[in-house]
Amino acid sequence: MLKTIHAALALSVITLTGFATLPAFAKPLKVVASFSIIGDFAKNVGGGRVEITTLVGPDGDAHVYEPKPADAVAMAKADVVLVNGLNFEGFLQRLVDASATGAAVVELTKGIEPIEFKPEFAEEAQEESHEGHAHDEHEGHDHGPLDPHAFQSVPNAKVYVKNIADAFCAADAQGCADYRANADAYSRKLDALDGEIRAAIASIPQAKRVVITSHDAFGYFEHEYGLTFLAPQGVSTEAEPSAADVATLVKQARQDKAAALFVENITNPKLVERIAAEAGIKVGGTLYSDSLSPSGGPAATYIDMMRSNTAEIKGAILGS
Repeated sequence: MLKTIHAALALSVITLTGFATLPAFAKPLKVVASFSIIGDFAKNVGGGRVEITTLVGPDGDAHVYEPKPADAVAMAKADVVLVNGLNFEGFLQRLVDASATGAAVVELTKGIEPIEFKPEFAEEAQEESHEGHAHDEHEGHDHGPLDPHAFQSVPNAKVYVKNIADAFCAADAQGCADYRANADAYSRKLDALDGEIRAAIASIPQAKRVVITSHDAFGYFEHEYGLTFLAPQGVSTEAEPSAADVATLVKQARQDKAAALFVENITNPKLVERIAAEAGIKVGGTLYSDSLSPSGGPAATYIDMMRSNTAEIKGAILGS
């Protein structure tokens, strides 16, 4: 794959040198976003001044993503590369090395206080870390002990937006006023969204705020809004829980009186359906965890995603 990527980069040299004499950013700022949620943030901040390439698109799973030659070409041409950080994009360093990009690689979780995975998942993450050093094909799935899904909290999303505006201003000073204005306007929308979510969760009785999802991607939502999420797959969508793990989760779901189970748009629903059958709990619908839906779907933007997830949770628990 690396040979193919390097060959693709060689073919792109003519394109790159062709713009060498143009004034800086006479054309839109070239931005690479690692996955769809970040791509949506970038679109809202950059507006018409940016040209965005998103590596892992709608319904894509960044945990298992394998870069393509076109990704390396986009990275090589980029002015700014926006990534989540906290080891979310396991493929990232290999792609940066293969592309030899000179762009700033900006980790958007900078300034966010990360939370740790729940104890049982933190232990699994450490095991994956050791395996990742021994097997190159698993390097992409090592999260470590910290939960990288910080975007599942709307206040954290505002930090992402600020960091994007800072990155765009550093790369395109002439457009800075526009980027700041766009970021401020979008942040106000996020404030309204945050209030909607808090009001919706507040309407759910405390005793019913326990749900099961496919993998452990909602820790920041739990921390911010007061739900409890249980997850059979732990930290990785590739994890295969044992029969004992499933039995333990079924027992915990019964003890905690989990109100509903949810599949995720990036995972196989069979495991959750099995647990639902064994625990006698209904499957409530689909949640969007690590990516948006395609255009026209219920979660085509970040704001739509958070509203859809909240509505699915509330509706499944309260039956409305």
